Formats: sequence, C-alpha cells, structure tokens
Amino acid sequence: MEPYILVLYYSRYGATKEMASLIARGIEANNLTAMLRTVPSISPTNLQTEPSIPSAGASYVTLEELTNCCGLALGSPTRFGNMAAPMKYFLDTTAGLWLNGALIGKPAGVFTSTASMHGGQESTLLSMMLPLLHHGMLITGVPFSEPELTTTRTGGTPYGPTHFAGINNDCPVSEHEKQLCIKFGKRLAEITNKFIKE
Repeated sequence: MEPYILVLYYSRYGATKEMASLIARGIEANNLTAMLRTVPSISPTNLQTEPSIPSAGASYVTLEELTNCCGLALGSPTRFGNMAAPMKYFLDTTAGLWLNGALIGKPAGVFTSTASMHGGQESTLLSMMLPLLHHGMLITGVPFSEPELTTTRTGGTPYGPTHFAGINNDCPVSEHEKQLCIKFGKRLAEITNKFIKE
C-alpha cells in the first residue's frame, strides 16, 4: 500500500472539515498521499444516530486505516476547551493499538476550530495531544518561522492550526488560517517522509 498520512477529523458545521482539506493539500504538495477520514456523531442515549456510511464527505475511519498510516493529523472543534465527544469516543476505542504499539514513532499533529476567540483553542489542541503521546506518536506543531503565526488576527497557534469560526459559525477561514493549515500539512509530510526513507 502507498504510504499515506491520515487526516482524521470531526466537523459539525464544516470549518474543521475545510481545515482538514487545506492540511491535506499541504501534505500532497510534499509528495505524500493524504487520506481524509471522519468519525460519526454519537448519541447521549447510546443509540446509533448516523448511517453506517456517511451521506456526504469523507468516509468513517477504521482502526486498520489508523494502524497503517505513516502519520496523523487529528482535528476537532472545541467543546468547552476539549475535543468533541465523537473524537474522544473514537480514540477510546484504540486501546488495542496502544497495547500493540502500532502508532509508536509516527509523526502527528492536531488542529481545531472554535466559536469564540478565547474558546479554548490551545487547551483543545493539548487535549488531543494527550492520547497521541500515550500512543508514542511524535508531536509536531507550527514553528514561529511561519510569518502568519505572528501576524494573524484570527486563529493560529504553535500547537497546531486553529480557526475562529464566530458564535454563529459565520466567519470564513481567513487567509492566515488557510496558509497555516497548508504549511502545517507540508511540515507534517516533510517530517513523515524522513521517517519513511529511513
């Protein structure tokens, strides 16, 4: 199978999905395949709320696709300074991969979208890093050598790309945010390529 970076995200209103597509563009600009995948919504009553196959967009991820990736970009909207429950639910199913060390040594990074400027962007990114660190993945972010990181008036952190969507999700992804997503994808691919060639 051709090496690929898994771009795994959950998106409720479309902003995180758009970020995932931009990150995938950056990955593929560095000669690696980007595999876009998502996770289904969950119900507080534990009933199936989504069809087995999504009606639109990326397919649902499988544990096999996560196991076989050579790198990972993980994205979720912010929920009270934490990742959204559907992403946490999926990560909670990866204990078998942890037991087998399936993800040890693979590069990874995280991205998020928030409704408010101070809605927990950085704490959400940190919350997504924790299970990846437990899996032994190698975390990468966005270095300050990227000029957009110091000039943005919207989203963007050294921990990973972010987007300020607005309380009504009516703020489009800004040009700075777009560039940070693309450059993050390129950086993740560049690092991953070094591990593939070893």
